[in-house]
Amino acid sequence: AVVSTQSTGIQSNLRMVALTKDENYAAQMRKDLARSRTKEFSAHNSKAHCVAWNCTGKYIASGSLDKTACIQSFKDERLSRDFSLKGHEDAVDQIAWHPTDPNIVSTVSSDKTLRIWDIRTPTKTVACISTKGEVINMNWKTDGSTIALGNKDDLVSFVDYKTHKVLSEKQFDFEVNEIGWNHSDAHFYLTSGNGAIHVMDYPSLQPLLQVPAHTAHCICLKFSPDKEHFATGGADALINIWDAKELVCLRSYSRLEWPIRTLSFNHDGKMLAAGSEDLVIDVAQTSTGEKLATISCNTFPFCVAWHPSQNILAFVTDDKSKHTEKHSRDTDKSTGCVKLYGL
Repeated sequence: AVVSTQSTGIQSNLRMVALTKDENYAAQMRKDLARSRTKEFSAHNSKAHCVAWNCTGKYIASGSLDKTACIQSFKDERLSRDFSLKGHEDAVDQIAWHPTDPNIVSTVSSDKTLRIWDIRTPTKTVACISTKGEVINMNWKTDGSTIALGNKDDLVSFVDYKTHKVLSEKQFDFEVNEIGWNHSDAHFYLTSGNGAIHVMDYPSLQPLLQVPAHTAHCICLKFSPDKEHFATGGADALINIWDAKELVCLRSYSRLEWPIRTLSFNHDGKMLAAGSEDLVIDVAQTSTGEKLATISCNTFPFCVAWHPSQNILAFVTDDKSKHTEKHSRDTDKSTGCVKLYGL
């Protein structure tokens, strides 16, 4: 009985220590973020759809309706436009950097192609691969060997980075949304229109588990850099934070009113940014789900992305509200801008 009492006391003390650390972190981050500003940096001639940092945080890439991907360098809290990657014949819808090579970036477009670029030779593509249908989701395998593509017709394809060949593909009979590997690359995850997370063995793609996650469409999925958690966002406007090893939902919160469209963990996995069609971005503490900051936007955010080593959030938004589009022909100065928060 004495041992049991001591054990209970130790566990209670550990919980108190963890709680105090959470509270101290939250207090400090609220103070830091309250002083943060948002700056806009010109990137495109038309609406920007997506944004992503390379693995070092030295470069940021964005894709746009203007058919280009813009590469900008980040230094002294500023973005400097370096060049545009040109070759797509339609809007650049998704952009993703190689997980470990800071010079390699991939883009997919409404022109039904995947292009791989080396920014050291930006005037030509490393590879141009035709895709079946219009790709709406793209993710790199953690080891950088493979790119997964999900199209509008719920076909998922796997492309070998070195050979540029399609390794395999699988047609699903339900709505497939965001896709990606866990940190060990042993399992492949996808979110679905039935509100579930589907976990499959990789590379066999044999189903292992189907986990109910949302009461409506499960739209987005992101793993944390610390490998401890992943987050999902749904059409029910809920954000769920999961234990990545146990596949248990640790906490759920809802401060946004519209379906969650984009998620991003910061570099240490302690903060999670979320965007929807609300005119704000919600920043939460991963360990509690409590609000740390609310970032105001003039129009709703398409994509959010934390810097890989600093608490700086990049995001791109819709250019104009419906009201503005109907009543003004003036050029919006923020058209095609990449925005940085945390400076």
